Amino acid sequence: MTKDIIALTPKMPDTSALLAALHAGGPDLTLSTTDDGAVIHLCTAAGRPLVSVEAPLLIHTPGEAERLLGPQPGSPEPPFWWIEIRASSAIPEAEHLAASISARLTLLLGGITWPPGEKSTAVVNTAAPHEEVTAAPASTGALPIVDVLTDSTAVVLADRPVLGLTTWLSDILRITTAANRALHIVTPPHVRLTLPLRQALGGAPNRWVIQNPQGGYYDGLSGAQLTWQGGTFTPAGDGTVADAFTTGAATTTERQLTVAFRTLHTPDADLALGAALETAWRHLTGTPPTGWGTAEPANLPWSPRQLTALARDRAPDPTHTIAIGTPDRPAIATHRTTRTAVGVTEDTTLTVGYGAEVPVLLDAIEPLAAEMVAAHSLTTMLTTLRAGRSDLTLPASLEAPPIPVAFTLGAQEVQAIGLAYARRPPVAVTPAQLGAAARPALHYLLGNGTDHGAWNSLQHLVAHLKRPSSATH
Repeated sequence: MTKDIIALTPKMPDTSALLAALHAGGPDLTLSTTDDGAVIHLCTAAGRPLVSVEAPLLIHTPGEAERLLGPQPGSPEPPFWWIEIRASSAIPEAEHLAASISARLTLLLGGITWPPGEKSTAVVNTAAPHEEVTAAPASTGALPIVDVLTDSTAVVLADRPVLGLTTWLSDILRITTAANRALHIVTPPHVRLTLPLRQALGGAPNRWVIQNPQGGYYDGLSGAQLTWQGGTFTPAGDGTVADAFTTGAATTTERQLTVAFRTLHTPDADLALGAALETAWRHLTGTPPTGWGTAEPANLPWSPRQLTALARDRAPDPTHTIAIGTPDRPAIATHRTTRTAVGVTEDTTLTVGYGAEVPVLLDAIEPLAAEMVAAHSLTTMLTTLRAGRSDLTLPASLEAPPIPVAFTLGAQEVQAIGLAYARRPPVAVTPAQLGAAARPALHYLLGNGTDHGAWNSLQHLVAHLKRPSSATH
């Protein structure tokens, strides 16, 4: 598998430190770059990739190293530099080369290496017998290092405590999607996913594939047994769920509260993106987000101004970002800004983790909905609650599904449907009116997150609200 090694250093990796580190492969290796110089590739003389070194990230967000890598004794305090080094699985010496590069960086700059282990700074011999294999220069839009590439699928083997939506995986997803390929991430069963990576993977054809220690493979999200066939992982014909997926399931009293909402804005020079996200965050945690970024780790201090500037620079293309909370109040959000024919849309999914002894703030949902209607042009908001890890990671085992708590329909949508009609859904729910009496939004309370029957109520409600536009208002 591609071997990930990460150097965490308190000092900035300057040119001299990087050159000294890259010379761990000796003078005969060659360098190339991709992503406008953001990724350095160390290659054999024949052009075969050995190691990729990503541009260092300055991490301002407290707890990111611990969230993604586990407890790290000796880790530098923020701000610190995060340098990802990725070794190819094709040449055995590449892993030792990556380890030597990281060891040299931490020797010169201080800090630690993850995973802890080999600390040799010796030159690694990567010469023949590999030199008979040649490689063409990477073409524009070429994939970063992957372990297996077929006509239909890119396969990445990974082994981290927590696998997040790194810049590397984000690039692979973008390129595979554009090429109509699937991304299959293969991990051991102890690996957990972050919610941003889970959301980015979506569903088929992308998969999280678990290598079963008892033999075979299964889907880390559904438990379906998988087989490698025709250059891709596909479900076994009988639809069997792997025993490891269900026997590994653990009952938890921890909870995850999720609010998924859309806001719509008129594009103008004063528009500040991320304000609705910050409002929701403050309502549910008492503080604003701590950090944000376009991938994990989320490296920047929270700043709606900088988020807005990034979205303006990328328009008309959409902008995807991630926001993160404090270690003692786990919360994470994905945020997508899209320019449409009717305005600027923000789609946000915010999840807050609650420990076993921490009460879930369901009473905060209706006041939050009211403020979103009054101040942020809310279109829709769905609130759900589920049993799940309070650290907001996803294990490769059966977990309870989310249960709807409330649904909020914005004022413009209520007006389009008709207030009288929207107030009388075919379920035992009396919606609360929010906002201006002449043009209200409606907030439908569906339960307290314990009754799975709330899904039926939500389905009937949504079907009712999606009635043909020719119906009488």
